Order: sequence, then structure tokens, then C-alpha cells
Amino acid sequence: MDWKKRVFEQKEEVEFEQLALEIYAFQRENNPVLRQYLDLLGVGNIERLEDIVYLPIRFFKNHDILSVPKSGKEMLFLSSGTGDVGRSKHQIPDILWYEISFEKTYRLLFGQPENLVILALLPNYLEQGNSSLVYMVNKLVELTNNDLSGFVLGQTESVVRAYNEAIATGKEVVLFGVSYALLDLIEQGISLPQAKIIETGGMKGRRKEETKAVLHDLLKSGFGVDRIYSEYGMTELLSQAYSSDFNDFRCPPWMKVTFAELNDPLTVTSGVRKSRINVIDLANFQTCSFIQTEDTGRKTEFGFSLEGRMDLAELRGCNLMI
Repeated sequence: MDWKKRVFEQKEEVEFEQLALEIYAFQRENNPVLRQYLDLLGVGNIERLEDIVYLPIRFFKNHDILSVPKSGKEMLFLSSGTGDVGRSKHQIPDILWYEISFEKTYRLLFGQPENLVILALLPNYLEQGNSSLVYMVNKLVELTNNDLSGFVLGQTESVVRAYNEAIATGKEVVLFGVSYALLDLIEQGISLPQAKIIETGGMKGRRKEETKAVLHDLLKSGFGVDRIYSEYGMTELLSQAYSSDFNDFRCPPWMKVTFAELNDPLTVTSGVRKSRINVIDLANFQTCSFIQTEDTGRKTEFGFSLEGRMDLAELRGCNLMI
């Protein structure tokens, strides 16, 4: 069965639900960690999306989460731990699943990389290594086939030069940046009024955490733009959601966010009020597609909003912390 084709070419909601249930059954049978977890909870076969039980994301810290055999060529991604917090690990037997996912998502929500100049300001991810975010952005940079694209490490002159040359040649500029590094940049008086700024990753302990509204106001004012884009992703997922409007994230067709009670992750909610976020990521076919996160949010018109972390949850990963 061509699982990749089914995952990335399905479009209708009914098709998504059927495929999600099939993958759930497959992973329950073939993922020892998920199977043991569901057995301990007494969860048997299910027939509805609403009955899915999600694997707590912390399992990725201490277990190998795999639903297919190791290939011997696994790509290992590690989360961006903060302070003494341990790093989660995600082993990917076939990296093509990730590349298809992030490239299709980017083309769907942002356009064709070949028409862009992409700059990346992600210093802490580069320092720690094994970053899924760095891998993704690097591949997008390569797709631009433009010498102006690339990673910039607080090099103010390099950012300004690449931006000015790109605009002069009619190229649109996209700047991926971890939040604290973007604030560092605007404090140096850098204005990029024609760029698309995509912030991700929070302050990483480098600065005081700000509310999302305050952070976006600072970035909009500093860069001279009318909106700030956001990326929601994490090491344990192979798909990303993006917000092109204030705190309203959209998912690609193979990714879906559901909601559960804050204090009872097995009880489904509509997401009208603040709830725990669960993620179905069908691109995670090789590992686990059903993840119980430590983020909270609500259902919105186009997807979901973020409202912060669960109480006492560890600070970690590529999420917007509020």
C-alpha cells in the first residue's frame, strides 16, 4: 500500500477520518509503546475519530517511538531543551516523509520557494544541533536556488545586504527567526518593511517571555510590517501549522488539531473554551500520528489558537509560549 500517496493526496474530511482510523489501527498493532499504553488504559479497537487516545508527548524523551522497523539510516532529531530540561528524540527511518510534508505545506500556505529569498535567524537551534527546524529551513533555502538565501547569525550587515539586493531584483524576502533573535535584530534598528517575518520558538530563556500580542506589536513596529507570521511545529511532529493572521493557525490537509479537557486528557471538548491541544499528524506514519501535547488553545474559524502551556509543563520546543 502506498501510504505516502494516500496521506499527502487526500483532501476531503471523510477521507482524512478514514485514513486516520486506518493508521491508528496500524500503529496500535506495530508500535510497542503505543500498544502498551493503550492496553494499560484498556483501550480496544475504535471506530470514530472522537475515540482516539493520544500518546503523551513526554514519551518521546525516554522511549523509541517507532511503528515501522529501523532502516539503519534513521535521521535523529532532538528538541531544543531549555536549561536542564532533557531533549525529546524523534527517529525518522525515511526522511522523505518529512521533506514532502514541510515542502507541500510551505507551497500551500506561502507560495513557491523558487520565487523567494529565504533568510534564517535560528542561532540556538544551530548551536544545539539535530534540529528538525534547521533541517526544514535549510531544505527550503536550497529550493530557492538563490545565493542570497541562507542562515544569518546576528550578522546585521548580511541581513540588510541580502534584503536590499533581493528587493532590488524583484524577489520577495522571507525571514524565519526565533523570537528573541528577532527582537535582538530590531534593537539594532533594522527595518525590513517588505519582508514576511515568520517567528517561532519563543525566548529560549534568553529574554523575558512576552504575550503573543506584545511580541507581535514589538516586531511589527520594529520591522515596519503590518503583520507577523508564526510557525507551530515541534520535534515530535513532521508537519507544521502556520498563522498569517493574529493567532489563527491553519494546518495542511494531513494534519488536524483536536481538543481535550485540561485536567482530563481522555475527555474530548469542542475547543470553544481553553483546552489541551492534541494533534493528528498523518505524516508521522513511521512513528506516532496521535500526540497529546502540553500546549493549550481553542478552536478558531480556520484552525486553532494558542493560549500557552499546561501548568507545570516543561518549557521546550518550537511553540509560541504565551
